[in-house]
Amino acid sequence: MPELVLREDNNGLATLTLNRPDKLNALNVEMFVELRSHVDKIANEIDRVGAVVVRGAGKCFSAGHDLNDIAAGERPPKPNFQADTIEALANLPQPVISAVHGHCYTGALELALAGDIIFAAESAKFADTHARWALVPAWGMSQRLPRRIGTVKAREMMFTCRTYPGTEALAMGLANYCVPDGRFDADLREFIDTILANSWHSHRANKRLLIETDALPLTAGLAHEVYRSRGVGPDMKERIARFTSKSRR
Repeated sequence: MPELVLREDNNGLATLTLNRPDKLNALNVEMFVELRSHVDKIANEIDRVGAVVVRGAGKCFSAGHDLNDIAAGERPPKPNFQADTIEALANLPQPVISAVHGHCYTGALELALAGDIIFAAESAKFADTHARWALVPAWGMSQRLPRRIGTVKAREMMFTCRTYPGTEALAMGLANYCVPDGRFDADLREFIDTILANSWHSHRANKRLLIETDALPLTAGLAHEVYRSRGVGPDMKERIARFTSKSRR
């Protein structure tokens, strides 16, 4: 049986690819089990993995939660396993980029929202269709979507169930980038290389600060930043030395 989530490592980047292309990468329990295994390993590999990309094989990112799986009666390893897995992905110490092309519907959008950044192709199609099937979010949609695009726009997406193309997702702040499909892989790699070239220590510290201070009052957040700082990275002196040596030339 083929792996449902593939992992590829390349110069500090770990790419996790949803691998059910014949089913439009519909999300089932078995896929989440494999995804969780990868996420747990990456969380402990901060010295060799500086960033993580989640993407889909074939025609799309993912068509969403496998409705056949729901109809048959899912048996996850424990209650709320899928939601916990998405939360573990969101809380990885490394920056996480959701690379979206083609369909990204409902459960797939909940998964994509775990990314710190959504990098979309023009072919990307985003939708929350919970209401079309008389379902209610259980993987984070009601919390992460309004935090990313605002409550008013989130209500629109949730109530209409309509599809938003990549360019519209960019305009409303759902996607950070939207690029032509022909440049998707090259532009994604260039973007990732920009992230990886900066201090991995700073990335981890900044991400942790953002997570820990989310929704705190300003004064509490400022105090947290000052008094719970992880301090400078081990590569600070080397980076500054490289800069100063170049400036003397």
